[in-house]
Amino acid sequence: MAGAKLTPSPSEIDPDVKTEVQKTPEPSWVNPSNPLRTMGSFGSDAGQRYQEEYSMDSTNAQVQVEFYVNENTFKERLKLFFIKNQRSSLRIRLFNFSLKILTCALYILRVSLDNPNDINSNPCAIIRNNSWTNTTELQEINWDLIFWVNRRVPVWAIQVTVALISFLETMLITYLSYKGNIWEQIFQISFILEMINTVPFIITIFWPPLRNIFVPVFLNCWLAKGALENMINDFHRAIQRTHSAMFNQVFILICTLLCLVFTGACGIQHLERAGKNLSLFDSFYFCIVTFSTVGYGDVTPQIWPSKLLVVILICVALVVLPLQFEELAYLWMESQKLGGNYSRHRAQTEKHVVLCVSSLKIDLLMDFLNEFYAHPRLQDYYVVILCPTEIDIQVRRILQIPLWSQRVIYLQGSALKDQDLMRAKMDDAEACFILSSRNEVDRTAADHQTILRAWAAKDFAPNCPLYVQILKPENKFHVKFADHVVCEEEFKYAMLALNCVCPATSTLVTLLVHTSRGQEGQMSPEQWQRMYGRCSGNEVYHIRLCDSKFFGEYDGKSFTYASFHAHKKYGVCLIGVKREDNKSILLNPGPRHIMAATDTCYYINITKEENSAFIFKQEEKHNKGLPVTGLCDAPSRLPVHSIIASMGTVAIDLQNPDPAEETSKLTIPTENGAGSRRPSIAPVLEIADSSAILPCDLLSDQSEDETNQSDEEGSVGSDFVKGYPPNSPYIGSSPTLCHLLPQKAPFCCLRLDKGCTHNSFEDAKAYGFKNKLIIVSAEMAGNGLYNFIVPLRAYYRPRKELNPIVLLLDYPPDNHFLEAICCFPMVYFMAGTIDNLDNLLQCGIIYADNLVVVDKESTMSAEEDYMADAKTIVNVQTMFRLFPSLSIITELTHPSNMRFMQFRAKDCYSLALSKLEKIERDKGSNLAFMFRLPFAAGRVFSISMLDTLLYQSFVKDYMIAIARLLLGLDTTPGSGYLCVMKITEEDLWIRTYGRLFQKLCSSSAEIPIGIYRTESHMFSTSESKDSHAQSQVSINVERGKEHRERGDSWKEKTAHRNSTTSDQSEHPLLRKKSMQWARRLSRKNVKPSTRAERISQQRLNLYQRSERQELSELVKNRMKHLGLPTVGYDEMNDHQNTLSYVLINPPPDTMLELNDIVYIIRSDPLAHMPEDSQVGQGRNTKNQQDFGTETRDETHL
Repeated sequence: MAGAKLTPSPSEIDPDVKTEVQKTPEPSWVNPSNPLRTMGSFGSDAGQRYQEEYSMDSTNAQVQVEFYVNENTFKERLKLFFIKNQRSSLRIRLFNFSLKILTCALYILRVSLDNPNDINSNPCAIIRNNSWTNTTELQEINWDLIFWVNRRVPVWAIQVTVALISFLETMLITYLSYKGNIWEQIFQISFILEMINTVPFIITIFWPPLRNIFVPVFLNCWLAKGALENMINDFHRAIQRTHSAMFNQVFILICTLLCLVFTGACGIQHLERAGKNLSLFDSFYFCIVTFSTVGYGDVTPQIWPSKLLVVILICVALVVLPLQFEELAYLWMESQKLGGNYSRHRAQTEKHVVLCVSSLKIDLLMDFLNEFYAHPRLQDYYVVILCPTEIDIQVRRILQIPLWSQRVIYLQGSALKDQDLMRAKMDDAEACFILSSRNEVDRTAADHQTILRAWAAKDFAPNCPLYVQILKPENKFHVKFADHVVCEEEFKYAMLALNCVCPATSTLVTLLVHTSRGQEGQMSPEQWQRMYGRCSGNEVYHIRLCDSKFFGEYDGKSFTYASFHAHKKYGVCLIGVKREDNKSILLNPGPRHIMAATDTCYYINITKEENSAFIFKQEEKHNKGLPVTGLCDAPSRLPVHSIIASMGTVAIDLQNPDPAEETSKLTIPTENGAGSRRPSIAPVLEIADSSAILPCDLLSDQSEDETNQSDEEGSVGSDFVKGYPPNSPYIGSSPTLCHLLPQKAPFCCLRLDKGCTHNSFEDAKAYGFKNKLIIVSAEMAGNGLYNFIVPLRAYYRPRKELNPIVLLLDYPPDNHFLEAICCFPMVYFMAGTIDNLDNLLQCGIIYADNLVVVDKESTMSAEEDYMADAKTIVNVQTMFRLFPSLSIITELTHPSNMRFMQFRAKDCYSLALSKLEKIERDKGSNLAFMFRLPFAAGRVFSISMLDTLLYQSFVKDYMIAIARLLLGLDTTPGSGYLCVMKITEEDLWIRTYGRLFQKLCSSSAEIPIGIYRTESHMFSTSESKDSHAQSQVSINVERGKEHRERGDSWKEKTAHRNSTTSDQSEHPLLRKKSMQWARRLSRKNVKPSTRAERISQQRLNLYQRSERQELSELVKNRMKHLGLPTVGYDEMNDHQNTLSYVLINPPPDTMLELNDIVYIIRSDPLAHMPEDSQVGQGRNTKNQQDFGTETRDETHL
């Protein structure tokens, strides 16, 4: 606010501010010798008044100054009322528009009442008519009918009144808008038209004979058009809302066309009074036909003035209309780029979600649309995409497909602008998805953009649910307010870590969070593809216990009892539960958890219970006469519907076993006769008995670390303690109880390849690790690597099974990261890359069981998007050839590049799988890549596959919480964790998956959720050490050497025990079907092998063996050069002739096979420990617990 001068000179006084000085009674604090002066000006409603008081010293008096925003003059007040003030100006323009419309209506009324034959109403017209009769040139035109009309007195009076008001308003507006150039005001088209339409009527007041003179009042339509445009602008200014330029241009074009047609119709009608005497409707018809370029010719002007008017109108139209259309086309093209607006009416009547991205790629769009619209209740939703970049050509082509064009709207704009958020109707949206650009080189900058978008969306629409994807874990706490947050690096590293101890965890989680029909691969002759495809349709669903048919009968029973019997009866796998008064989800809370009617149950099934059909007793009657061995063939008889309803065939009531002969399949017999060879399985108790919950004999006791440590285990990790990590590398990490070192390791001891004062080891061999290594290759030590270490050092991992972790980093880590990992046992780092053989050998790749290759940030951005994985794929392929038995787990940027992992150009089986992938993609499958062998085996995954986890959270708000519990990112007290067990020779007596379910539930309260199965790969052309194995996997000589395979059935049984069925006699038939399937899909015409072909095959085998020997010699020479023993490399065998896949929640009658790995959710061991054990443990880790608690208080916001 401006100040006021106390003693201004006359030249300094603002003329617009009037001042008045008067003496006032002096206050008590003012010097009496100095009078008090007051400066003010008279007030009005036109301006806003501000008052300021200043206190002066004893030499000056107090002055009160009143300021006005607008000039306090009469002209300024009128200008404020007629022009500046939005509301009053809008009223004035509305009144002016009404006057113009009234004049046009009066003109139409006058025309309808006019009689052209009556021309004697004006004496001037008769005189002029008599004087023109002698002119032969203009004999056909009666000009009096053009210049004079028959205007009745009431019409004349109204027109004069309107003209007088319009004239006065025009002169007032001209005076108020005068800026020093009078000619600019006079020669304005609007001023000229006003004078033409008003002055003649005003003259007729003083000269009555001119009352019937013709005045082109219909030209007021152009003044009405201008008034309407100004009125709309004032209206939008008054309501503080902008309208689109597209609407404004369309409105101007329509008004221009209407004015042209109205002017032409009135003008032609009036001129034709002296000719054909057309009616106003005929003139209007003629104008429409003419401007539409149809030109019927049935109505035409007859005299030259009307023809001249038509020419003038056509010329004006040819000039004005193309300009209008050009502007409209330009705005339409720009609106197509910007995407227009999502209408407010549609937002209020239809539901929509907003997708905010920095750049939209075709893969990201299709993944979102396929997953979002996979749910039936979301079919009527609209998707509004808000992206700052121009729409891509491929994306535009996709959005033009009728499937998406009616429900996907693309808007070009920024989420940081309220105008763009208003265009997307963010405040009315059901949800807002904010995704990060993972292809950026600077992922931190990409996170910063995501954070700002999330803040802007929350500020604009506080009630709109936010679903945010963040890349770096250290940035996660900035968007903690969002309803659902997925941190990419947290999930990525946790999943990679679990892949090392629980094979194919990435495949298991990916299949669980994808929406699938379970129909993939059902037409394939391969048994494993049919079973794998059917089980991939399992997802996680939820239902309240009191509303459930699956679990309603288990109210008051233990969780383990409900889980087993629901799987036995319905084929559903109950994995978790949530109390009504508790927000935390508990995975397998154990048998001590008693189910309540208000509990929310989380289960795995083909479809949710609401979409299921139940069939009881019908299948039992049909199968009553079947022998016991018929259970093995049950999967082939199961119908593939939305739910496998025939699970009731194996449902047996434990309390009332009927028939008795089937009871022994899943439960303990009522009487264990002497002739029974199969060990019995204890029943699952309804209520937990602490004495009955003992460790399963199939597994090692997980509580041995707390209670009774063996001597062997004590020698391995007796110096480890359990506690919370004292240092977290970022804010927001979940505290997890882990195995820790009693004292932090010095930073120098963390370096694997260099000795220090504490030890002299310089390679992995010198450390003498008893367990296999886990090597992680990454570009730099980011905070995400912390989430790789924590799940592998969690407290529930047995100490004797802890694997040493070696971080192979391109750039050495900083001290902040070393401070966070120095408390974990057997964690080391080394500077090096995977494309350097010496670095791989020094870090102990010979002694490693798993090598994890993380996609590097510097390679994520490439000129061609799909080339971002090129370096990683080639490096992994090299290691695949050098170390064939090494399990390499690779992360890729693009899922489509998985087909290049472990690439074999001449492998017919891989080519057949490629054909199958194309077939499934054509059928509309969202998991077309699932049959690729590296993905099925869990050797490769892309973090973009987990984007569906965020999308599914819109329908299943519990999916992120369950995924974090499964991956070990969160540890809720009382919640279980994911682990595995392996089926050995001693475990095959259990026979079926259903009996295994009962065994685990009754003995150790563990819940199995799936199987990881490995089978022999029959169609690989890779090298082998003996020619016999080579002949087994070669397609061209398969039939010629089939008798040798039968002769070596014992070797086949011991080497490849895992197969599609336990009956070994069926192997030749399965191989024959597989060969036919591979040949048909790869379109290979197999001819009888000739001598030349056999020789060629032998040469190929020799070449492959020589290549393998060459690679082996290369590795051995480098090991000798580095001083490393080659014994470990000699023991590495080629195990590439196998395929592995995941079966999620298989049917209860699925036969177990040797070396099957079963995924189980084990209950929390701390929840079932005696109190004295917990106290004892607390004494051992008191210092660690206190230190960890202090850290958690610091890091949790």
